[in-house]
Amino acid sequence: MTKPAISVSKLGKSYRLGMEGKQVNTFQDLLVGMAKAPFNRLKRLGEHHVEADDAFWALKDVSFEVRPGEVVGIIGRNGAGKSTLLKILSRITEPTLGEALLHGRVSSLLEVGTGFHQELTGRENIFLNGSILGMSRAEIKSKFDEIVAFSEIEEFMDTPVKRYSSGMYVRLAFAVAAHLEPEILIVDEVLAVGDLEFQKKCIGKMGEVATEGRTVLIVSHNMSAIQSLCPRSILLRQGKIVDDGKTDTVIKEYLKFLEKGAANPFENNPERKCSGEVKLTGVQMLDEAYQPLAHPISGKPLILCFDYENTVKASRMDVVMTIFNHLGVAVANLNTRVVGVALPLKERGRFSCKIPRLPLPFGDYRIAIALQLNGTNVDLMPNVLAFGVTVSKFYKTGLSPDIQYSSALMDHEWFF
Repeated sequence: MTKPAISVSKLGKSYRLGMEGKQVNTFQDLLVGMAKAPFNRLKRLGEHHVEADDAFWALKDVSFEVRPGEVVGIIGRNGAGKSTLLKILSRITEPTLGEALLHGRVSSLLEVGTGFHQELTGRENIFLNGSILGMSRAEIKSKFDEIVAFSEIEEFMDTPVKRYSSGMYVRLAFAVAAHLEPEILIVDEVLAVGDLEFQKKCIGKMGEVATEGRTVLIVSHNMSAIQSLCPRSILLRQGKIVDDGKTDTVIKEYLKFLEKGAANPFENNPERKCSGEVKLTGVQMLDEAYQPLAHPISGKPLILCFDYENTVKASRMDVVMTIFNHLGVAVANLNTRVVGVALPLKERGRFSCKIPRLPLPFGDYRIAIALQLNGTNVDLMPNVLAFGVTVSKFYKTGLSPDIQYSSALMDHEWFF
């Protein structure tokens, strides 16, 4: 039997809370650290008990295998351990326990800033990355024009990458990672930085890479991308694997968990990021008569009401609200700035958003909301409310389009 491309066994990664890592200040410190690394690794292997009250385990007892040519999605909430796992597989950080074995050349595209030398030009970084992958200069040259064309930033090839925008950086980084023919390609959520057209282009390229028999690991919150690219997915929760199998099944499990979080989002919500200056305290759905509503109806009014507390006596606030469908794809973004409204604040109060004619087809949805003061998030809740939309006569016929091909309902007319 062919050996796995990736083999992860009892992997654990802990961080000491309240302690800073030792800084490397000089070249001598770096050399000493490199010399000690093998002995530190052996020391860790002999440690059978690494538990400590002040340790936070980003990953714990994670084991799985990926066969050559498999395309696997890694999904989970923020803080589940996805990026930590990819950093260990990419050899950026070392595990505290266990081991991760990779067989083949690995190319990683993690957060913006990883893998490129800031002082070198785009051209020089392409050759540097290829050399790190073990490619000859001739091999890299044969791929150079293809990389440049894909990145669409030919005029900046001789500019140091430290002057690149985040979008330009991602374009070149992905082009390099995908075209230098690694046996294993590891991609994190970094693609969210690029524009929509480039994201589509990248997803298409990853599909091509997958059909070429190379192994691909993808972390993304875009469930439709995971669903289209990955036959298999792994669900992480609090640093542990809770599901590993067919992508459709794993996504359903993930979304069920998100809905449970949205059922009581104001207590012990690990995804909430709140500074405490202004914070949400309640949410409610109402119909056009301002009566509580369990299930919104396509084509009917929907009023979303939010209660808040204002501890800093701020006078104005902006609100950004995004509606996601059952695949985690954003279908609408409602923003006070876009419509030219700044919400006046009291010490305690309520604000509402009215959608006169709900343009959503039958299905399950989730709302994320951010309260902002001077453009800065002071309360961010990715799962403040989950709800199911039922169908009514949005169209006169009473018929609805297939939800597989429709994420929104639109009034329209036909002419002949």
